[in-house]
Amino acid sequence: MSAIKISGEKRLVLVSGRAHPRLAEEIARELDSELVPTENRTFANGEIYARYGDSIRGSDVFIIQSHCAPINEWLMEQLIMIDAAKRASAKRITVVAPFYPYARQDKKGRGREPISARLVADLFKAAGAHRIMSVDLHAAQIQGFFDGPVDHLFAMPVLLEHFKTKLDPANLTVVSPDMGRVRVADIWSDKLGAPLAIIHKRRDPLVPNQVSVHEIIGPVDGRICLIVDDLIDTGRTIVRAAEALKNAGALGVVVAATHAVFSAPATEILQSEFIDSVVVTDSLPIPPEKYWDRLTVLPIAPLIARAIHEVFDDGSVTSMFDGAA
Repeated sequence: MSAIKISGEKRLVLVSGRAHPRLAEEIARELDSELVPTENRTFANGEIYARYGDSIRGSDVFIIQSHCAPINEWLMEQLIMIDAAKRASAKRITVVAPFYPYARQDKKGRGREPISARLVADLFKAAGAHRIMSVDLHAAQIQGFFDGPVDHLFAMPVLLEHFKTKLDPANLTVVSPDMGRVRVADIWSDKLGAPLAIIHKRRDPLVPNQVSVHEIIGPVDGRICLIVDDLIDTGRTIVRAAEALKNAGALGVVVAATHAVFSAPATEILQSEFIDSVVVTDSLPIPPEKYWDRLTVLPIAPLIARAIHEVFDDGSVTSMFDGAA
């Protein structure tokens, strides 16, 4: 295997930041390639340095970074790696950010607020990125924030394959945890052949990570409920939803999410009596201390590797999802 794959006159280069190196290594393995060695370090005053160990001149470079805590450090590292690639004469630079940083700040809910998701897109562009690849964006409109191609990947096929063998659609209800996720939950409902339920909730805009459940619309009594969401942060919202479903007569509650942010005290909260199991992908690193017996982690590397292959070979990323998402 070679760190740089050559296809005709094109050269594929995979590089990784320090946030989630195992995921980058698995992506490289799926592509029968290796990561180009990089020298990344943080100086005593917090400044970040990055240098590529091999020439990447004229290459198609994919810079892989998962944006977990400390998110600002990993964002800055990826920006610096983009700049280094630009100055090393890379032909095309693709940002691979499985979990897009600041994605939840995608609009102004109140006056005098930032739209930080747009700011991040501008930073990627200013640094020299030509393309962005991400998985399950919190809001689809983020695709329009970047002045260039955005490959919006969906983890649904990975999660669906797992649930099709674990859950009986005859006794299953797919649940959207809020009105904003109804479209995605509706697709899950069609794919699994199960009815859809929606939880109407209200947030206090002045209190982050707090939610009050108001009403459940759809059949949940005597059924297994599958809550589908893009991410789990502290877990409070999911547990409140699960509690409401159990109080409404649900026999069991299973939670599926793409991004396991798991900010403290998520691990403790998610072990609630109201949740029977949680299934996520490894788009973000999950340290051993955040595992528990009812957590299942599915690999996302094959999905990202296939998308990178399609982009590198000028194929179709959309065809990966049959136009269903």
